[in-house]
Amino acid sequence: MPVLMQINELTKQFGGLKAVSSLDFELHRGELLGLIGPNGAGKTTVFNLITGILRPNAGRILFREKNIAGWAPHRISASGIARTFQNIRLVSGMTVRENIRPAFHQKIKYSLLSSLMKTTSFINTEMEMDRKINDALSMLQVSEFADQHVEDLPYGIQRRIEIARALCLDPMVLLLDEPTAGLNPKEAEQIVEIISYLLNGLSVSMVVIEHNMRVIMSICSRIVVMNQGQVIATGTPEEIQKNKEVIRVYLGEKRSA
Repeated sequence: MPVLMQINELTKQFGGLKAVSSLDFELHRGELLGLIGPNGAGKTTVFNLITGILRPNAGRILFREKNIAGWAPHRISASGIARTFQNIRLVSGMTVRENIRPAFHQKIKYSLLSSLMKTTSFINTEMEMDRKINDALSMLQVSEFADQHVEDLPYGIQRRIEIARALCLDPMVLLLDEPTAGLNPKEAEQIVEIISYLLNGLSVSMVVIEHNMRVIMSICSRIVVMNQGQVIATGTPEEIQKNKEVIRVYLGEKRSA
C-alpha cells in the first residue's frame, strides 16, 4: 500500500519538556494504524500537531507528499484530515444536525446576499448539506436523534455523532482519539463495527488512539507504541504483544495498576 502520511523527526517542546521527540511513523492508504502508550506518552499531542492545533518545533508531516506541518487547522481539514477528540466536543443547547453543520462552513460558496435572497445556489447548497448530514447519521445509525439536543442523548450516541461530524469533512484520513472511552462493552463493540465499516466500506485510512487493548489488537493491522514522546516499537498486534520493551513500559504498567 502506498504511503499516505509520513511523520519525520516530529518534535514538540513545552518549555524544558519534550512532549514529542524525533517521532517517525507512516500511515499507508487503506490502513488502520493503532497509536498506543501509557498516559502522558504524547499520543494526543501527536494528533494536535497533525491537525494544526499545535505547531511543531521541528520535523515534517507529509500528507499526500505535501509538508503540512504548521498549517492552520482549517487548511489541514480542507486537505483531507479530520479527527475526533478524547473529550467529546459537542455544543449543548444545539441539536445533532446543528452540531454537524459547521463541518461544511469552509466549503460554502454562496454569498450572504444569496442566503438573504434564498437564491437557487443557496437552496441547492443547503439541500446538499442536509443530504450529507442525513447520510452520515444513517451510516452511524443515529438518524432518529437528528433534531434532538445533544445534551439529552446517551454518551455512546454522542460518540457516534462526533464521528458523523468528522465524516462530513470527507476525510481521506480520520484520527480517532479514544473512540471507546467511557463506553460499556456493547457500545464499544458497536464502535468497532463502525470503524471496520469506515475502513472497508468507505476506504478511509485511520489512526486510532485507544487504551482498550482488546479493541486495538482486534482492529489494527499495525501498531505504533509511544513512551515519553518517542516510538519504542512498531509492528503487527502479534509482534507488539511479544515485544519485551512494550510489556515492560506499557502492558506491564497496566497489569500492576
